[in-house]
Amino acid sequence: MPFLRIFGAIVVATCVSIAAAQAPKQAATRSVMPRGELAADEKSTIELFRRASPAVVYITTLQQVINLLTMNVSAVPRGTGSGFVWDEQGHIVTNYHVIAGSKDAKVRLSDQRSFDATLVGASPEYDLAVLRVKMTERRPSPLPLGSSRDLLVGQRVYAIGNPFGLDHTLTTGVISALDRSIDGEDGNKVHHLIQTDAAINPGNSGGPLLDSAGRLVGVNTAIYSPSGASAGIGFAVPVDTVNRVVPEIIAFGRYRRPSIGVAVNDEVSAALTTQMGVKGLVILDVVKGSPAAGAGMRGARRLRDGSIEVGDVIQTIDGENVDSAAAMDRLLDSKRLGDHTTLGLLREGKSRSVTLTLVEGRS
Repeated sequence: MPFLRIFGAIVVATCVSIAAAQAPKQAATRSVMPRGELAADEKSTIELFRRASPAVVYITTLQQVINLLTMNVSAVPRGTGSGFVWDEQGHIVTNYHVIAGSKDAKVRLSDQRSFDATLVGASPEYDLAVLRVKMTERRPSPLPLGSSRDLLVGQRVYAIGNPFGLDHTLTTGVISALDRSIDGEDGNKVHHLIQTDAAINPGNSGGPLLDSAGRLVGVNTAIYSPSGASAGIGFAVPVDTVNRVVPEIIAFGRYRRPSIGVAVNDEVSAALTTQMGVKGLVILDVVKGSPAAGAGMRGARRLRDGSIEVGDVIQTIDGENVDSAAAMDRLLDSKRLGDHTTLGLLREGKSRSVTLTLVEGRS
């Protein structure tokens, strides 16, 4: 019996040893260190995104495609972009180039609800467009408006959008320059743009640029990039321009551009002013019935011998020097219809000034 007891103990011990050897090893996990409080700037960024992101939308443009076998017409996605809620009436602001060439679009909110959108109007020269959706309930609050007049280089900004179709993405950066001008898709210059290093990629177009108070200060519109992805230089239409153009689009379906009613040409003007030894912008023609015509301004005229007789040369607008069509457009861009502007002119070697009331036009 003692032998049996000993043998049994040996058997039991051996079985336990074998079981222990065959048991899977358990990974040793480290204990988690409590994080502690978030930094103050992290908290403010998180809160900014929480408040603002519901107003940012994902836009899918559609195009009509005909099945040549069945002749059925269907709508298929054409492109994507971003936008944001402008007001309580369901107006959505985005870039013109996001919806250009499309008749239909869908707008998706942060809660994944999707709505058909109709085009209210657009301003290609400012790369802005307005859509409208019908939301009867749970409408996101519009973004609060800021001002771009007092922005400073180095000021922190935040971009929310849908880069590469990844909806509601937040990027941060600073304002790296102000009052930039770039070529628009229609070949015309777009002026007064905000330059930022906040990452802006394809799909961000039309999304909001916010300041640290969560106010709208710009609409992200373009990037400078050899590769097509963010290279640290993005551009946004300033909110002061947006707040001038968007109400016009909503009311009239287009932007009524302020004009003084003159025709100019940079190459001709540069040749003539160099010949005259003066600086300014030569007026080639004055539109009949325009403010310029009412003020008695004169355009150039060609003489019988083929030479050009210069009429008026615009040298300043509201005290700012003017030597090109782009400079004139940039100064008039900041004004509204009905505003007054004072031109400093040179005629036959004598300086004079005229004050005009701006009307709708192209110059």
